[in-house]
Amino acid sequence: MKNTSKIFLSVTSAAFLLTACNSNRSARELAYVERPVEALYNAAAEDLDDRDYVSAIELFNEVERQHPYSEWARRSTLMSSYASFRSRRYDDAVSTAQRYLSLNPAGQGAPYAYYIIALSYFQQIVDVGRDQKTTELAQAALNDVVRRFPNTDYARDASIKIDMVRDQLAGKEMEIGRWYLRRDQHLAAINRFKTVIDTFDTTSHTPEALYRLVEANLSLGLRGEAVAAGAVLSYNYPESRWYSDAYDLLAEKGLTVQTAATQVPAQQ
Repeated sequence: MKNTSKIFLSVTSAAFLLTACNSNRSARELAYVERPVEALYNAAAEDLDDRDYVSAIELFNEVERQHPYSEWARRSTLMSSYASFRSRRYDDAVSTAQRYLSLNPAGQGAPYAYYIIALSYFQQIVDVGRDQKTTELAQAALNDVVRRFPNTDYARDASIKIDMVRDQLAGKEMEIGRWYLRRDQHLAAINRFKTVIDTFDTTSHTPEALYRLVEANLSLGLRGEAVAAGAVLSYNYPESRWYSDAYDLLAEKGLTVQTAATQVPAQQ
């Protein structure tokens, strides 16, 4: 019993000492030590160059805390957002950039803040098998950059990424459409494939979407609609393997698209 008491007292004492040490350390870390703004900012920039992003973020935030109304504070907000982005803390990068914009909507760094927000969403895009909410946020943010700052390098890079985002969203529509098709829910599948053709017609998924329309319409006995989809496929993508497959599928039903193809205008 005495030994148990000694053990208990030893553990309790150790825990107390550990807590006291942690408290003292926290107090030292949180202590406000005023430093020249240039020294703080330069120290943060050095940490950023050294890829010590956590320390850089803390120091940039300290610039804001100690010198909230200075130009250095505005720069530090943007740099903190960038450091969060580089450390893959994308939610922090977005919220910090948004904070900058709320205080400096027409500031010199506004284009970069919008760009960081767009990149942060873009980097979080997941495969087409998962929810595409972040992809939609990326698309909206990238479009915002192009609309607000059309003649900038930010806009040019955003335009390239928009094409990638559109391809991703089209891929999601195709995945869902194929899922419906496998379960013989042909009307639901057709709606998804038409979305790809109508909304994402410049993406890499359009030829397959047209082929799937041929396939789905034939399954429903809609021969005219199947031939029409095949004709568009023939006119726009004559070298595509999807046209070859559609041709064979229609031929099995005694149908052809060669005559109709010459009368169908391009949809590109």
